[in-house]
Amino acid sequence: MVSKRRLSKSEDKETLTEDASKTKNQPLPKKTKKSHVLNEVEENDSIFVNLLKTSGIILKTGESQNQLAVDQIAFQKKLFQILRRHPSYPKIIEEFVSGLESYIEDEDSFRNCLLSCERLQDEEASMGASYSKSLIKLLLGIDILQPAIIKTLFEKLPEYFFDSKNSDEINIPRLIVSQLKWLDRVVDGKDLTTKIMQLITVAPEYLQHDIITSLPEILGDFQHADVGKELSDLLIENTSLTVPILDVLSSLRLDPNFLVKVRQLVMDKLSSIRLEDLPVIIKFILHSVTTMDALEVISELRKKLDLQHCVLPSRLQASQVKLKSKGRASSSGNQESSGQSCIILLFDVIKSAIRYEKTISEAWIKAIENTATVSEHKVFDLVMLFIIYSTNTQTKKYIERVLRNKIRLGRIQEQLLQSTFSVHYLVLKDMCSSILSLAQSLLHSLDQSIISFGSLLYKYAFKFFDTYCQQEVVGALVTHICSGNEAEVGTALDVLLELVVLNPSAMMMNAVFVKGILDYLDNISPQQIRKLFYVLSTLAFSKQNEASSHIQDDMHLVIRKQLSSTIFKYKHIGIIGAVTMAGIMAADRSGSSSSTQERASLSDEQCTQVTSLLQLVHSCSEQSPQASALYYDEFANLIQREKLDPKALEWIGHTICNDFQDAFVVDICVVPEGDFPFPVKALYGLEEYDTQDGIAINLLPLLFSQEFAKDGGPVTSQESGQKLVSPLCLAPYFRLLRLCMERQHNGNLEEIDGLLDCPIFLTDLEPGERLESMSSKERSFMCSLIFLTLNWFREIVNAFCQETSPEMKGKVLTRLKHIVELQIILEKYLAVTPDCVPPLGNFNVETLETTPHTGTAVSAKTRKKGKIERKQKAGGSKTSSSDTFSEDKNAECDPTPLNRGQLNKEFTGKEEKTSFLLHNYHAFFRELDIEVFSILHCGLVTKFILDTEMHTEATEVVQLGPPELLFLLEDLSQKLESMLTPFIARRIPFLKNKGSRNIGFSHLRLRSAQETVRCVFQLLTPMCNHLENIHNYFQCLAAENHGVMVVDEPGVKVSEYHIMSSCYQRLLQIFHGLFAWSGLSQPENQNLLYSALCVLSSRLKQGEHNQPLEELLSQSFHYLQNFHQSIPSFQCALYLIRLLMVILEKSTASTQNKEKIASLARQFLCRVWPSGEKEKSHISNDQLHALLCIYLEHTDSVLKAIEEIAGVGVPELINSPKDASSSTFPTLTRHTFVVFFRVMMAELEKTVKKIEPGTAADSQQIHEKKLLYWNMAVRDFSILINLIRVFDSHPVLHVCLKYGRLFVEAFLKQCMPLLDFSFRKHREDALSLLETFQLDTRLLHHLCGHSKIHQDTRLTQHVPLLKKTLELLVCRVKAMLTLNNCREAFWLGNLKNRDLQGEEIISQNSQESTADESEDEVSSQVSKSKATEDGDEEELSAGEKEQDSDESSGDSD
Repeated sequence: MVSKRRLSKSEDKETLTEDASKTKNQPLPKKTKKSHVLNEVEENDSIFVNLLKTSGIILKTGESQNQLAVDQIAFQKKLFQILRRHPSYPKIIEEFVSGLESYIEDEDSFRNCLLSCERLQDEEASMGASYSKSLIKLLLGIDILQPAIIKTLFEKLPEYFFDSKNSDEINIPRLIVSQLKWLDRVVDGKDLTTKIMQLITVAPEYLQHDIITSLPEILGDFQHADVGKELSDLLIENTSLTVPILDVLSSLRLDPNFLVKVRQLVMDKLSSIRLEDLPVIIKFILHSVTTMDALEVISELRKKLDLQHCVLPSRLQASQVKLKSKGRASSSGNQESSGQSCIILLFDVIKSAIRYEKTISEAWIKAIENTATVSEHKVFDLVMLFIIYSTNTQTKKYIERVLRNKIRLGRIQEQLLQSTFSVHYLVLKDMCSSILSLAQSLLHSLDQSIISFGSLLYKYAFKFFDTYCQQEVVGALVTHICSGNEAEVGTALDVLLELVVLNPSAMMMNAVFVKGILDYLDNISPQQIRKLFYVLSTLAFSKQNEASSHIQDDMHLVIRKQLSSTIFKYKHIGIIGAVTMAGIMAADRSGSSSSTQERASLSDEQCTQVTSLLQLVHSCSEQSPQASALYYDEFANLIQREKLDPKALEWIGHTICNDFQDAFVVDICVVPEGDFPFPVKALYGLEEYDTQDGIAINLLPLLFSQEFAKDGGPVTSQESGQKLVSPLCLAPYFRLLRLCMERQHNGNLEEIDGLLDCPIFLTDLEPGERLESMSSKERSFMCSLIFLTLNWFREIVNAFCQETSPEMKGKVLTRLKHIVELQIILEKYLAVTPDCVPPLGNFNVETLETTPHTGTAVSAKTRKKGKIERKQKAGGSKTSSSDTFSEDKNAECDPTPLNRGQLNKEFTGKEEKTSFLLHNYHAFFRELDIEVFSILHCGLVTKFILDTEMHTEATEVVQLGPPELLFLLEDLSQKLESMLTPFIARRIPFLKNKGSRNIGFSHLRLRSAQETVRCVFQLLTPMCNHLENIHNYFQCLAAENHGVMVVDEPGVKVSEYHIMSSCYQRLLQIFHGLFAWSGLSQPENQNLLYSALCVLSSRLKQGEHNQPLEELLSQSFHYLQNFHQSIPSFQCALYLIRLLMVILEKSTASTQNKEKIASLARQFLCRVWPSGEKEKSHISNDQLHALLCIYLEHTDSVLKAIEEIAGVGVPELINSPKDASSSTFPTLTRHTFVVFFRVMMAELEKTVKKIEPGTAADSQQIHEKKLLYWNMAVRDFSILINLIRVFDSHPVLHVCLKYGRLFVEAFLKQCMPLLDFSFRKHREDALSLLETFQLDTRLLHHLCGHSKIHQDTRLTQHVPLLKKTLELLVCRVKAMLTLNNCREAFWLGNLKNRDLQGEEIISQNSQESTADESEDEVSSQVSKSKATEDGDEEELSAGEKEQDSDESSGDSD
């Protein structure tokens, strides 16, 4: 007991000391024994003084503390006994209190009574405690004195309202209030409550706060309800007391309903509350939340809180910048710092609430999840998600799912995330590890938008957080890069690139982490290696970081090591790293802030380093044609994307130009010498050269020398000291030369334009009849020769495609025609040379890993150096054959119908086969640049042939023909598919290299998807022209054939038809790829979408400027919809439908257009497609499945559509001949029936699942409507199920088993609750529904028997689940009847096993167990007697219940 008392004293002392010290500058002076002597003892003969002295307290005068000579409990007990035993009790109580009142009239005496008593030293030593209560507190602990003492204190308190502090800076009112705290017992709590509330109404504001906050420590639990009611009234009257009142209400035991009312009051006043009061208010609101109303409260709080308080005022934002720049040094008295502290305190309160209340965190996440639009999402939402994610580990998966969905839908955008970090970075800084964990999780996603959001988390965490967090960010990014996951590696490297630009000095501090990635280069793709070396080179050669020399040394070591490797993969890495580093070193710094002299000296120093580095790469790669070709391609890419220093560029251009001429260019008059297997001719020249003039590309001799040297034969023509030259390097070397010339001469290629029209030393490529007589080696040689020629022409087209003069345009179109012709010839050779290994066209590790490695030994012939410039011929010495071109400006992509007579007559009907075959060799062709597609702008180019007098001798029209158009469109379509199709949507063949899909698109990958889309959108106008031309072609064709497009009509050219049809398909495919790109939904690309829609809408009519987006979408939809009449193939129809759907998705008012989609899809399903296509089975099951799904998903009534197909189309098919089709739906044949059946069953099941189950609260009209809908659904189900009697193939039965079970399950969950509540009012309708459904379930039972008889395991695996569902249906129907007091309508009958035709299945086991098989039946008659009479004639059940043991054992198999 002693220890307990001492603990209580200690607590009282702490409380009192805390209250008293708030207003004291210095603590009370310690009283020594000497001071006791100096101060006088109160000498008074009053009963009060004498009784105290007798009980053990000596009253002192002046500033001395009263002395307590005995233990506090002993004092209270002794005084109580004296008073209780006093002869004049209870009058003695009044005298004692009267003496107290007289004594405390003196201010010093009153103060001494309120302060703690001083123990005598001997007593203090004996008790081991130095603290004791005040005299007033001791007296309040005596029950018989407490009421009177309390009354005295409340009467005394008003005297000090406006004189709160005495000379010792002691706050008397607070001391008085503190006497009432933590009393062991309150004698009259009700009276005390009344007095306190009266006092609050008259006390000054500072004292009101103190009294209110002290209420939980003064009053007992029984008074909490009364106090709460009083405080709620006070809350309405006095807003200034909101904070202390709510603080107290949170600590009182109150009725939840009462707290709800108070909370609503507070929520209504939330807009007028000061920022510094907000934490307490939010604490109260969250404290009063219950499970039932949590979501509602949080939703309202989220809206009001964000609008009023969570976006900081501009002064606080400025304060944040100031605080961040100056570190932690800030003045505590600064108002802005105080406001920031309030924000931090607010989030601490919320954090505490969600940590201990799971309900609050879940409700908050749900409230954010329910937010639908972009504008409704606030900064506060993201902060709360981060806080909950870091505080409550159990909700991490939930938050990640919510975030993923919102990011995928575009509702949380980058601007919101940036604002979140910039406004609340001090709050988020403490959650750095959780934010990085969330970013890591998002980067593991397969959706590009989610990956981008995760990368933004890393970026902003690095930007706004401190050094430690920056280090964690870089460490996490390095971990992603070393993980080997391609998407993660690419994204993490992109973030590092941004961070290097954003804050190079901070990145330099973490460079050691980035440098460690050099040990993990094996699992990184070439494109990612470029990014890595770019980051490291930027850090190493940045002049802002003088301490970067160690990075330079490490990079030089790594690059030299990789270049010297004999393994091409590592040499490849070294080449990429060296070229990337050279690009950083030789970068043009003309835009920097340094002086001209500094730039010049720096450029000179770097030029030496760059040239030595490039010479090292050249020397290490010259013995390998593949390495040299890779070096040229890498260097070309560097020149294309970076602006290099002029001095370095000049050295590069001079060296390249000379080397190219020496290696590949010869005079046309020099006839190649050698024992060639084929006669060498100069072919594909565009100008007539004199025998002594002109240049040619020495291709066949080089290829023959390489092949001859590879076979080990003697190289007789090779001179000593001559370096090896491989034709493999021709195209890459020319690309490098062309780009270097473009940079040096601002796009002017006059110095090398002779290469556009110069011939090539080849042989006759057209095989003719000699193809079969060629040896395998000769055919392979010819294949390699054609591949190299094609790649040369491709690079020529890349180089000169943007020339503006009509002469150059005509030559480019001719080269394009040559490419198409050569591809047809190549296909002929490949068809008879299956083991052909073509020369590589793209040079990187990914290509080498997916193709065989060809020989690298080459030899070279002596070549005479020739000039690349086109040689000008003598003006009058010879007849001039130079041509001058003029362009018909009005003919550019003329939308008039194409002249079909101008089509290439030599083009065979094997175009599609050729494209398919050549697609397998995609990696061996040089990549076309995106600029090549500017050729689509070309219209008619008229070529004038001039005589010697410069007069027109003849004219020739050059046009972009359909074969060339198809060639361009196919390549563009492949590019868009590679760049814009999400990674998860691409179908990659099994065991295919993960990087193989990038082969042939390495140049394209240097651009972002946004840049690619921007380039292609600029081609919309010419593509629309071509689309309209093709549309007109098929319109004319249909008109000539009386409205029907038939391929095998006498007047129709098959090859022409297929080319135009393929062009049509490719154009629609390109349009679909562009508008389906997910990036168009991002805010930064809205202008791009708007401009594209303007182009489409302007094709209908020239609209006004600044039209609303909805109007543009509507006009674009109508423009594209108009093409449906001329669609030549089913696949084109599917692409058109998908394109219209993509346009429709971007519109908000889509109901009307949705019906147009359904109508259009139905037209395509009901169209008779060209007979030629049917013979080739061009309507694939996948395409038909997709179009049918689109039709049923967009139609206004799925059930009516299914009933039309199953009730009209299928009977027509059944009654038609074997190879015929339905007359209503020509696409419905016996071959495609299973597709129709599968889609209809799936859509029917999906539709009924969307019907809400009926409830007792629903009105009768709703019950009738749902019952009618279910009747229609069951009728459709019955029609479909009964089709298996006619179409009993395995796929049809499989669909029936699978979706039949799902439909029965949906009936159980959605329809049976409806019957529970509507059976009594709609008995006949309900029984009719069950009767129809019973027949369907019986057929399903027969199907189960059929599956087991035929022992088809693919079908029997569905039987157990189906039978279980049927049994559940029986039980559920019985329960429904019992609920509606119709138990008599349920009876048992016998059911036999039958096959699909209704024939009984006879077996030994079934004969013995017939009596044991039973079925639960639902009678259609309501009366029990009628059901008994007709029970043997009519079986009306809701399901079948098998009890045969053998059958049951078979189900379990």
